[in-house]
Amino acid sequence: MEPDGVARLLAEAGVDARRLRAALELLCDGAWWTTADLVRESATSRRGVEALLGVLGPQRAEDRFRLGEEQARACRALLGGGFPAAADPVAHLLPAHAGVVARMRELIETGPRARRALDHVAATPETVVRRALLLGARFWLPGARLLCVGDHDLTSLAVAMIHPGVQVTVVDVDDRILAHIDGQARRLGLDVRARWADLRLGLPPSAHGQADLAITDPPYTPEGVGLFVARAVEGLADPERGRVLLAYGVSERTPMLALKVQNALHALNLVLEAMYPDFNRYFGAEAIGSAADLYVLRPTTKTRPAVAARVEGYGTAIYTHGPQSVETARPAGARPAGPASLLDEGFAPEVLVGDWPKDVLPRLPRARPATWLAKPYASSPDRVAIALPAGLEAALPRLLLATRARHVRAFLAAPGPSLVSALSALSPVYEIAVQGQAVDAVRLPPAQDEAGRLVRAVLDNAHGKVANTWREALIRARGHLTKRQARALVTATAPWAAEATPLELPAHLLRELPVAVAASLREAGVTSERAGG
Repeated sequence: MEPDGVARLLAEAGVDARRLRAALELLCDGAWWTTADLVRESATSRRGVEALLGVLGPQRAEDRFRLGEEQARACRALLGGGFPAAADPVAHLLPAHAGVVARMRELIETGPRARRALDHVAATPETVVRRALLLGARFWLPGARLLCVGDHDLTSLAVAMIHPGVQVTVVDVDDRILAHIDGQARRLGLDVRARWADLRLGLPPSAHGQADLAITDPPYTPEGVGLFVARAVEGLADPERGRVLLAYGVSERTPMLALKVQNALHALNLVLEAMYPDFNRYFGAEAIGSAADLYVLRPTTKTRPAVAARVEGYGTAIYTHGPQSVETARPAGARPAGPASLLDEGFAPEVLVGDWPKDVLPRLPRARPATWLAKPYASSPDRVAIALPAGLEAALPRLLLATRARHVRAFLAAPGPSLVSALSALSPVYEIAVQGQAVDAVRLPPAQDEAGRLVRAVLDNAHGKVANTWREALIRARGHLTKRQARALVTATAPWAAEATPLELPAHLLRELPVAVAASLREAGVTSERAGG
């Protein structure tokens, strides 16, 4: 151990030495520590912890280390006694919710594995419970509506468990996360609705303008934070009274990155109403000390116009890793894979959707994916070609649903075997073939059975509300039903259909639709028999 080296390191840190002192005080307990645990508990960046360990020279055993008794005694003398820590706003509430913490630990451990390309880093179970407790301590929640803009952390489930009077809606691009949240919410009897969305293409209609509060833990880039917060504002019913809670962290060594993010928030005319330092803790993200601050943002009268002016300009590169990271995204105008084979194979599209260079079939009409998903196309093309850049593949099943074309050919930036499961949800509508980077979807003829016809009616009306289309199809199939009876049958069979369109249903609910439709027809038959009796 180099006492002079430790003292010099603390002196060089200046007023920010509190983080290093917190790490040093933890080491003085003589217990074994891993670097990850020490980073998370002290909220010190990994580089900072490694610099401290470099001058301490602790005892080591594989990936763990500790200070010997003599080293610990010297460090305690150097620290000069303990120092008070900043008060946690909800720490005093946490012990009463130990059962929820334990349940959240189980739900996080059994949830989907993190996807690096989506910047997934799991928050600790204590963190998601503390988020729920802070919401209840700061806001009046009975009857409130919360929008979770992305929810890999499962904050939605913690809020629903602690505040059962809150209606929670989750929007996320990862179908695995939506399936996990929806399945656990049903098992536990929680009021949580799962909706699919790639926020770069828009917020789902059923999530637009409906929430009192929104919470998000976005990719930690200025583009990612700006986009997720803008979508959160779009989700508020009354932006001037609502709030957006934002988890955002940065290393103590990179204040310029924090400045860029805060400038993005300033450009949306948001007021920073409160900020709780190091409120969020993570399993990972050691570059930022496995910690992030919690911002409470209040929109102003100028926020909604700023969001409308900026939200479409964030682009697709919003992540720190993967093909859609800010550093590695494909330059604008670069040629996507596949267009050269378009004419070679005799496929003559009538509309181009997506990421097409200007010199490819320049006379054809074009549509942006966001527009294609937002509203039905003006005409009824027979053949449509879609080109998607890397990172937007999850949108393909929804882009296919958004058209009634007889034949759709899609080109991906990378081979698409991973899409096979998601595309299987479209089996009532399309016969799909995946070959390398090309996906061919040929529309199937109308179904002959009653349940098949009803499923097709719902999926063919992709921009309409599932419950409305389903209700009208039930009435046509069972002429005796009133609208009220048909609506009640749909609600009882598929409560998840309320207010949603097929385009925003998670893949697992699209796959569940045929089973639910068949059940509603059986129940309609029972209703008919009772009416006859």
